[in-house]
Amino acid sequence: MTRIIAGGARGARLDVPDSGTRPTSDRVRESLFGALESMDVIDGARVLDLYAGSGALGLEAWSRGADSVDLVELSRPAATVVGRNAGIVAKAMRAPLAAKVHQSTVRAYLSRAHGPFDLVFTDPPYDLDDVAMNTDLVGLAPLLSDDAIVVIERGKRADPPELAGAGLELLRSKTYGDTTLWWATPAHDSTD
Repeated sequence: MTRIIAGGARGARLDVPDSGTRPTSDRVRESLFGALESMDVIDGARVLDLYAGSGALGLEAWSRGADSVDLVELSRPAATVVGRNAGIVAKAMRAPLAAKVHQSTVRAYLSRAHGPFDLVFTDPPYDLDDVAMNTDLVGLAPLLSDDAIVVIERGKRADPPELAGAGLELLRSKTYGDTTLWWATPAHDSTD
């Protein structure tokens, strides 16, 4: 079991798919969301959660004030769990459902999605190769708002994402145990 840490659905218990996912630990989520709140990027955001797993990252953002969240998960059993969790969060917040679950590959979803997204979580399986992850970032870039924040979660032994090739620039990175997070934003031409 995992839970919503703060916001309108604080304490709501979320189901976790039986296999094939690696939920972000409560400790990492607390640190991540503390940083995002200090950057004032959650309130009113349009959120995209790629490789959603249980949906905990996107649903946490919704609980903390995001306007909407799109959750992308390929596995049918996991996508079913995400949908159930979205309902749990909506009920806890006494709010209409503002979360949409897309059972799809990330690449297929990005090819048909309509942005802009303000906050994106991409937490691919640790065994997803670097080329596939970097291809996701290239597909994501045109869907971002000008000041979007993209949070990439990988194993600490993974190579850093190729942000420049996707038109992104690194804001910060931090390692927590076996997990590394990179925060990125769209690169802006210095002549703007």
